[in-house]
Amino acid sequence: MSDDGVLIGFSDHPESLRLDRANRHGLVAGATGTGKTVTLQILAQGFSDAGVPVFAADVKGDLSGIAAAGQPNEKMLARAKGMNLTIQPAAAPVVFWDLFGDQGHPIRATVSEMGPLLISRMLDLNEVQEGVMSVVFRACDDEKLELLDLKDLRAALTHASENAAELGAKYGNVSDATIATIQRKLLVLEDQGGGNIFGEPALALSDLMRTDGAGRGYVNLLAADKLITSPSLYATFLLWLMSELFEELPELGDPEKPRLVFFFDEAHLLFRDAPKPLLEKVEQVVRLIRSKGVGVYFITQNPADIPETVLGQLGNRIEHALRAYTPVEQRGLRAAADSFRANPAFDTAEAIQGLGVGEALVSVLDERGAPTMVQKTMIRPPASRMGPVTPAERAAVMGQSPVRGLYDTTLDRESAYEKLQARAAPQAAPTASASRSEEAPAPAQAPAPRPSNRQGMGEAFAKSMLRTLGSQVGRELIRGVLGGLVAASRPTRRR
Repeated sequence: MSDDGVLIGFSDHPESLRLDRANRHGLVAGATGTGKTVTLQILAQGFSDAGVPVFAADVKGDLSGIAAAGQPNEKMLARAKGMNLTIQPAAAPVVFWDLFGDQGHPIRATVSEMGPLLISRMLDLNEVQEGVMSVVFRACDDEKLELLDLKDLRAALTHASENAAELGAKYGNVSDATIATIQRKLLVLEDQGGGNIFGEPALALSDLMRTDGAGRGYVNLLAADKLITSPSLYATFLLWLMSELFEELPELGDPEKPRLVFFFDEAHLLFRDAPKPLLEKVEQVVRLIRSKGVGVYFITQNPADIPETVLGQLGNRIEHALRAYTPVEQRGLRAAADSFRANPAFDTAEAIQGLGVGEALVSVLDERGAPTMVQKTMIRPPASRMGPVTPAERAAVMGQSPVRGLYDTTLDRESAYEKLQARAAPQAAPTASASRSEEAPAPAQAPAPRPSNRQGMGEAFAKSMLRTLGSQVGRELIRGVLGGLVAASRPTRRR
C-alpha cells in the first residue's frame, strides 16, 4: 500500500491506484508472458491490505501463491532496491473456491437464479431455442416450480414437451424438436461438468465480502484451470456472479474504497460470439455497478477484445507489452495506444511494443476522476509467492477457511423434479388399475419394483419442511437484468 492507494510500481515517481477511484473499473492487458498475472497479484494483495475483499479466477493456478509469503530471489531484490523498496514477504488471507469441489469449496447457483438468458448463453442456444427456454422458466414461475439443479430443468423441459399445446396457447409455440435439442445440449453441459454449478446451498454474496481479524479483505480465488476448458461455462458463471452483485447490493455512490473488487480474467471469452442483447446488458451492469461500490477489472491480451462501449467505462489502465505482426494486431495496437492520455515524452504505440517483462504503461484516475498522463512503469515485486501453492498448503488454507463446512454438503430439497413426479403418480394409478382388470382372473404376482429416483415419503416430508423453513415459497419470481432473481423476491439465504 502507498499513501494514495495501491502501489503499482514506479515511473519517475510512484504509480498508485487510488482507492476512492477504484470503483471506476479498470483494465490489465498484454501478451502472454508479459507479467499480467503478477500485476493482478499485486493489485489483489494491495486491495486486501486496504481492507477490500477481492474475487478473482485463477486460470493457470499460479495466482494461488498469494496465499503464501514470498521468497524473494536476487532478481526481485535488485528490482526492489532500484525502486527504493524493501520487500516484506507476506501472504494475503485467501478463500479457495471451485465449481467442481476439488481445489476449493464448492460454489453453486440455482437454475432459477441463473435465469433463461444466461442458461441459453451457456448452452449456446439460438434465438428460437432461447425463446422456448424463456417459456419454460415462465411456466415454472407461474406454477411455483422451483428450478434448483439440472434435474429440475430437465423435468421441466419434459413437462413442457408433454403439455406443448397448452403452453403454446398461453405463452407461445413450444415444439418437441426444440425441446429435444435443448435436452441434448444439457447432456453436453453435464459432460463438461456443468452440473456442478447448479444446486444448493447456493452462494451467499456476503461470503465473498469478508475481512479477517486484522481488517484485511479476503481474496476469493476460483480455481479455473479446469473450468477454462469450457469457455462458455466459465464466462457465463462469472457474468452471473457480476450480475448478482449488481442486483443484490444497495446503492453506495462513490465510497472511500470499494466494498469488493472483481477481476475478470480471460475477459475476451465473455464477449466472444455474444449476442447483441447480452452485450447491451453487460454494458449496463458495468456502467451502473460502480455506484454499488464494486470495481470490475478486465484482464485480457488485447484491449480490442473488449467492446468499445465497455472499454470506455474502464478508467484505470495497465498495459503490458503487445506484439503486432499482422494488420489486425496493428489496428489493435493503435487502438490500445489511442485509449491513453498521451505523454509527449514518447510515442505510446512504439512504447507498448518495446516494453519488457514486468514493465507496463500505466494511466489511472486522479483525485478529480481524470486519467493521468500515461507513464512507462516498472511493476513492483509482490510480497506473496510468485507461483502456485502446493496441495498441502491449499488444504491447510481451506482448513482455516471462514466458510469451512458451509457449502461442502449438497442440499437436495423438494423442487420441480419432485413436484412433477408427484403430479404424475396419481395419473398413472388408474391406468395401472385398468390394465390389471383386463388380465386373466388367475392371481397375479406383484410386479417387481422398478428402480426409481423418487424419494420416500419420510424423506420428501423432511425436505418439504426444510424448504418451508429455509425459503419463502409461493411468490411470483421476478427476474433481474441478466436473468437472476431480484433480491426482494429470491428465497431467503443464510447471511
